[in-house]
Amino acid sequence: MASWAALSPSIVEYFEGEDSYRCGYCKNESGSRSNGMWAHSMTVQDYQDLIDRGWRRSGKYVYKPVMNQTCCPQYTIRCRPLQFQPSKSHKKVLKKMLKFLAKGEISKGNCEDEPMEPTMEDTVAGDFALINKLDIQCDLKTLSDDLKESFEGEEKKKGKSPKKEEPKELIQSQHIEEKLGSGEPSHPLKVHTAPKPGKGADLSKPPCRKAKEIRKERKRLKLMQQKPAGELEGFQAQGEPPSLFPPKANKSNQPKSLEDLIFESLPENASHKLEVRVVRSSPPSSQFKATFQESYQVYKRYQMVIHKDPPDKPTVSQFTRFLCSSPLEAENPPHGPDCGYGSFHQQYWLDGRIIAVGVIDILPYCVSSVYLYYDPDYSFLSLGVYSALREISFTRQLHQKTSQLSYYYMGFYIHSCPKMKYKGGPWHGRWFPRVCVRQFLSPCMCMLLPPSQGQYRPSDLLCPETYVWVPIEQCLSSLENSKYCRFNQDPEAVDEGRSKEPDRLQVFHKKAIMPYGVYKKQQKDPSEEAAVLQYAGLVGQACSERMLLLRN
Repeated sequence: MASWAALSPSIVEYFEGEDSYRCGYCKNESGSRSNGMWAHSMTVQDYQDLIDRGWRRSGKYVYKPVMNQTCCPQYTIRCRPLQFQPSKSHKKVLKKMLKFLAKGEISKGNCEDEPMEPTMEDTVAGDFALINKLDIQCDLKTLSDDLKESFEGEEKKKGKSPKKEEPKELIQSQHIEEKLGSGEPSHPLKVHTAPKPGKGADLSKPPCRKAKEIRKERKRLKLMQQKPAGELEGFQAQGEPPSLFPPKANKSNQPKSLEDLIFESLPENASHKLEVRVVRSSPPSSQFKATFQESYQVYKRYQMVIHKDPPDKPTVSQFTRFLCSSPLEAENPPHGPDCGYGSFHQQYWLDGRIIAVGVIDILPYCVSSVYLYYDPDYSFLSLGVYSALREISFTRQLHQKTSQLSYYYMGFYIHSCPKMKYKGGPWHGRWFPRVCVRQFLSPCMCMLLPPSQGQYRPSDLLCPETYVWVPIEQCLSSLENSKYCRFNQDPEAVDEGRSKEPDRLQVFHKKAIMPYGVYKKQQKDPSEEAAVLQYAGLVGQACSERMLLLRN
């Protein structure tokens, strides 16, 4: 990582106007409308603030649907993992995986995440040529050198030497990835049982507990309810492992937590072994580089079988551009997650080979789901649902150390597309169907939609006008009447983060950083101001003051 990276702000190039292109959902030839910008680099805090204003990224291209004009409005949706409880449908998927791992049993039922969403090309089709062109022409190294020169010049004026980042940070990052190799909680004492006397604990494996033992312990707990609290607590410490969100001490027979279901023990002679590894994709770690070709082959097969792409379409270049390249700067603050912030691939290894990869961003307040691809031979495992549950659990794990990181962003929710509502996934962030709309609802709201697997709840939708989060149950009746809705019911409420002082917006022009108020005095093109003001309104005041708007 360059020595100036710790000081580097986001650098973005905004594309004036609104793009119209073919909708990947309803197939309207020119109905999908969005604003976009190319992010040469971006801090995780800036991207967090942008997705909280309705933006999403595809590779280094960052876009925001024009909600009141686009044919299929796409509402940012997030789940609250700390309150999440797996539904019956989710438990079925987890049990199906456990049966397959333990005994090799293959379910003959219908796949619960049969793909119905558009491909990546469909979702940003109008920008494909632009992205390809920019990917060739944009020289980030030149920009970096220019920016570095600008910073060093400022530091010299102040009589200071620029701070240098120690190279050990990257080494530490790689070490952490090895620690997270199993994909299991990084605080084993909170998740695993104590090892048996005389045996060392294998912290890379889930707790060794049989269903029969669990039932016995629950029965004993019930019988011990009348005993002093101290005795009960001692029993729990040696027996059942405390969950991430322990139940009240006075209650017994609590339902299994998500972690209990995921990390349930397997017999010693299990038929298969599953590992989940979190590897940094940008900048690429040694683990990522070592598994790149294998990961790409899974992606290629996924695109060919699931999305019917011809063999020459899912190229290495396309894979790299959309699922490996990221503008997010890797950050490893002392109080952040052990793996740091930035872009990662969560690899699912079955018996020593990759069968699925979840592309995720780890941000200050959330884990943001980007995409999932998997080996079609394992569709019977409902890997879409399974990976979502693993990512929710992963978010809960990260929350243990970094308390503000407590949400799971699932991309975009599309209520107006009938195909999405009935069976396909409602998200645009991951271009694969995982669940249907019903999975976000409380029981009293389920009558609005066709039957489905289960519910990811509680969930919120982002109001497209005031950018506040509203529980999805409160949004559905409005969405039934109109595909575009303002969810905030307060008619007086406004966007608190709106651009109020555009002259404070930061511009990067000819190797110099300056406020827009200074920059505009040097410009004679009247269209320049309209483009800059449009950009400021979309990113908000805070981001406009932190990010550098590149102007040529």
